Amino acid sequence: MTDTSAASGPGGAETSAPPAASSTTAGWRDYVLLMKPRVMTLVVFTGLAGYVAAPVAINPLLAAIAILAIAVGAGAAGAFNMAYDSDIDALMKRTRRRPVPTGRVPKDEAYAFAGVMSLGSVLLMGLATNYVAAGLLAFSIFFYCVIYTMWLKRSTPQNIVIGGAAGAFPPMIGWAVATGSVSLDAVILFAIIFLWTPPHSWALALYKSGDYQAASVPMMPVAKGAASTRFQIVIYTALYLAATVGPVLTGLGGVVYTIAAGVGGALFAALAVKVWRSKAGDVPNAEDELYAVRAGDKAARDLFAYSIAHLSLLFAALLVEHGAGAHVSLTQLIG
Repeated sequence: MTDTSAASGPGGAETSAPPAASSTTAGWRDYVLLMKPRVMTLVVFTGLAGYVAAPVAINPLLAAIAILAIAVGAGAAGAFNMAYDSDIDALMKRTRRRPVPTGRVPKDEAYAFAGVMSLGSVLLMGLATNYVAAGLLAFSIFFYCVIYTMWLKRSTPQNIVIGGAAGAFPPMIGWAVATGSVSLDAVILFAIIFLWTPPHSWALALYKSGDYQAASVPMMPVAKGAASTRFQIVIYTALYLAATVGPVLTGLGGVVYTIAAGVGGALFAALAVKVWRSKAGDVPNAEDELYAVRAGDKAARDLFAYSIAHLSLLFAALLVEHGAGAHVSLTQLIG
């Protein structure tokens, strides 16, 4: 559920001045945007993959309820983040048209919306599945709202390194729904997303550094400079790719997963090196739209976009292998 204002909701504006509050009554689309549907999609997908990959029979009804609870919890965290960060969202081109900074959704209503959904998602998870899964969901919401949004985001350039834990919980929660416990494989899935977050988020921060600078958010390019950020992207890419080998070693990931991790990981590494050798972020910049960049920042934009595709590919491979009965481990293939 980590935002970093990274793979998060739509924004964009035409001027550099903060938008005036709107008197327009909020519509249902505004409340959907409040939940950060782009982030929610990835959260739901990885949570489902964690459930399906667990070594138990799939219960479609239980899976549907659990995924609903995860989605509502993610939406609650997103709504809280939008309410709390409305002041800095109003200063950034990409986020200033969000529902709270424009006044379409009052801040107190956004907080109330987040609170009701948080409570409802945890109660639903606890009553329908088990208390381990409910506890993990509750902690992930707390971590994103309090530890990341209220504390880390505005205080340290390590904000998304530590805060990335919030977005790494969904597959672990899905696993706990199925098994009632947390195993080594669940921890590995957590680690994959946790280590994926820095190169993903910093790639965005490089080509949107002007936004973060304007809002005084200490993202790595703003606090430590673009060159340091580009180098750290390479370091964390290596750690992330090492973590993706984990499911192969434990047998959770089969041949399909191994191919996705190997071939896809090689491209991820190549794009990270390209960012390192580029001048991305040297000139603070921020276009209105999420993927709009100046020519010098294209390498960072390409890594940001591909990182989402690669993580999705890995978890899709697990879904195919365990959900469609296509799992063949390397030991079986060799033997």
